[in-house]
Amino acid sequence: MNGRTTAGRFSAGNSGRPAGARNKATMAALELMDGEAEALSRKAVDLALAGDTVALRLCLERVAPPRKDAPVSFALPAMTSATDAAIAAGAILQAVSSGDLTPSEAAQVMGLVDSYRRTLEVTELEARVAALENTAI
Repeated sequence: MNGRTTAGRFSAGNSGRPAGARNKATMAALELMDGEAEALSRKAVDLALAGDTVALRLCLERVAPPRKDAPVSFALPAMTSATDAAIAAGAILQAVSSGDLTPSEAAQVMGLVDSYRRTLEVTELEARVAALENTAI
């Protein structure tokens, strides 16, 4: 019907607002700040330079946001076949146990190894199928 139950209430997950619509408070705040971004930014910088630690943190977070991802360096054996993935997984586990990788970093690297392993498997299967097709002719 119109996103309402038979009792006239909005159904679960339906706030009654069209997709992308903002509430009145958000719209009012945006109108107040419209054209004031430069002045507000200047004030935050002035407060930070005057020693306001909250303003300083705000400014620094905009200049140098916290890193979400960082490169990791550890020994990983070359993978030339799908069976090499087990050896690579062992190297990743060893890097975690020696403190070279965090468990979350290892999980991400293992995901890459698994994706590469699947690519190698498909490549090997394609080569086998091609060889079988050539011998069948």
